[in-house]
Amino acid sequence: MPHRRDFLYRFGTFSLGGLMGAVLAVPGVRYLLSPLFAAGSGAGEYQTLARLVDLKVGSPRLFPVLGDKQDAWVKYPKEPVGSVWLVRQPEGAPTPVVAFSAQCPHAGCPVALAADARTFQCPCHNSSFTLEGRVRNQIPPRGMDTLKIEPIDASLPDAEVRVQFRRFQLGCEEQKPLV
Repeated sequence: MPHRRDFLYRFGTFSLGGLMGAVLAVPGVRYLLSPLFAAGSGAGEYQTLARLVDLKVGSPRLFPVLGDKQDAWVKYPKEPVGSVWLVRQPEGAPTPVVAFSAQCPHAGCPVALAADARTFQCPCHNSSFTLEGRVRNQIPPRGMDTLKIEPIDASLPDAEVRVQFRRFQLGCEEQKPLV
């Protein structure tokens, strides 16, 4: 028959060993499960792309959108995730700047400024758009996708143009955001 002291010694040793094992296991399990609970890539956040003084009225400019990329445990530096066309509007317009996704809503090719600098052109299937983003031919299912811009105080010459970059479903008539 075991003695009481021997029983308490064994119980204490196993309890202390179990407690130490649990303390060491929690960080390891948390590390292994951390990608499941990681925050998103920042999609839907507003990014500063330009200053109002950098844009000329009626002259579109293309700006890259940079985003974070995270693959399981590795976080990469910011890299291009898309492009945005910014078009400054004349005084008296409802908004001082309009932002368009540079991705064609037909097949996703990059939309460029046409040689005449008065229209947008998609080189893949010859889709054509006005500087207001409206369709000029029957190829694309809808106009260029507009992006949200934070309100701009046009009275400040150094005001920032902050755009919420999103991607939209291709080939459909409605502008449906991708998650």
